[in-house]
Amino acid sequence: MRVIDARGLEPPEPFERVMEALSVMEPEGQVLLILNREPFPLYRVLRVNGYRHETKAFPDGRFEIVISQGTG
Repeated sequence: MRVIDARGLEPPEPFERVMEALSVMEPEGQVLLILNREPFPLYRVLRVNGYRHETKAFPDGRFEIVISQGTG
């Protein structure tokens, strides 16, 4: 699993890093994105491009988003 800790990065850098990681991700691979805000625009791009995601929010304000290839 590739981890991208994008806390403290300004847009669009988190988005760019995720897209770069997805472009080289193996079919069974995953990307973990860590942010201090929920990336709603990213969710739409993931869905349109056939990826799925699971988001967990934590009490300290961080969000962890696991991204993987969609199924069928």
